Amino acid sequence: MYFTMARVEEMRAEILEGNIEKTLFKLSWPLILNNLVHVLYNITDTFWLGKIGREALSAPGVSWPLIGTLMNLGQGFAVAGFAFVGQYIGAKLYDRANRAAGALYSLVLFFASLTAFIGFLITPKALEFMKVTPNVYPYALTYVRIVFLGLPFSFMGFAFSALMRATGDTRTPVKINMFTVFLNVILDPILIFGLFGLPRLDVTGAAVATVFSNTLGSIIGAYLLFSGKAPIHLKSRELKPDFEFYKRIFKVGLPSGIGQSANSFGFVVLTRIIFGFGDVTYAAYTITTRLVNFLTSISRGISMAMGTMIAQNVGAEKYERAKKIAERTMIINILIATSAVVIIGILRVPIFRVFLNDDEVIKESAVVWKYFLTSVPFFNGIFVVVNNVFRASGHTKKSMTLGILRLWGLRIPLSYILGYILLGSSIGVFLGMGLSNIIAGIFAFIWFLKGSWMKRIIDEG
Repeated sequence: MYFTMARVEEMRAEILEGNIEKTLFKLSWPLILNNLVHVLYNITDTFWLGKIGREALSAPGVSWPLIGTLMNLGQGFAVAGFAFVGQYIGAKLYDRANRAAGALYSLVLFFASLTAFIGFLITPKALEFMKVTPNVYPYALTYVRIVFLGLPFSFMGFAFSALMRATGDTRTPVKINMFTVFLNVILDPILIFGLFGLPRLDVTGAAVATVFSNTLGSIIGAYLLFSGKAPIHLKSRELKPDFEFYKRIFKVGLPSGIGQSANSFGFVVLTRIIFGFGDVTYAAYTITTRLVNFLTSISRGISMAMGTMIAQNVGAEKYERAKKIAERTMIINILIATSAVVIIGILRVPIFRVFLNDDEVIKESAVVWKYFLTSVPFFNGIFVVVNNVFRASGHTKKSMTLGILRLWGLRIPLSYILGYILLGSSIGVFLGMGLSNIIAGIFAFIWFLKGSWMKRIIDEG
């Protein structure tokens, strides 16, 4: 048995029996800090690339829906591993939890390599499909291909973070992520502009900084797992193929991966829709969403911490407590998301000028805020919480259905119909996006109240 038992047992007791708000805060503050640091990196990236021009600034925003389409298949397995390990710990089946951790890590390594190879090959055609404008295309092509090359290490990082969170250790992955993000922030201007005698790499420099930082962080995480310095201690024998457990991870992880990949591909299509109104509209969308991500990092961290509490309480079959945890998380997150939207609305113009002093983009940002961002409380406050409940309880088909409904059933058709057919302007696109958040949030809440997720997925063997 390779768990640091006293540490795991203590956290388990608090998650299952302690004060909900106090435990939620204890688990969430490292995640909140991590999210804020990550968004700080994204804003820094946006700031430096904005100095090159709106085309360079748009490259990462264009790239991530495409990268995410393939990455999320692997992340689906990480979700499954998180649910299994968390529920096994909740049920005090520690040997089974360790087995699940080893199976997850070996499976992710295989899929990461396959995904990187496929992604590198399809990038040019994918960007053409997205109707990326000729000005942005060369920047996006370079950025995407470099990030795909580093994908195996990114997958290893996802697996490490999921396993640590499942045990209740939210601090260790955050420390590593903070190190990698700060390293990224330092490397960005050096590599983008060629400081200290290095060659100027522009967008290539931003991509190289990202890949190098993520790779280093993943190596540190692997060292902790295999050296016994983390709550889970893996050994090489646990990485041998375990086809029996692979089937179980596939059963739970594949719906989540398909759902997340379908959502990411949906954003590829949505990017095509937004780009139909030009570079200005997409630049406004990119900056505005980066800002709201910064201000809602608190609510997202709380949702992730809630997932750990849900997984272990469902594993211990304490379903009413799990439901209460989710409901309190919704209330907290709605208040946070609403405050974020109001702050952005008040300070929108001066903040935008820091990133891109472009009057056309600033004017367009008012449309993005009014018709899209005002729906964020329904998304962050309700939809994200319910989705995390479904994932943490192992009911990933439900989370897959929710995600596909919001994006493919609502957002894409509404944005296209309102934007191109009924209103003929970007107002229609962002109105459709806003309506999709509101409708999906209400639907998710009703489904949550039915309680069909209150059933664990683990066995006793």
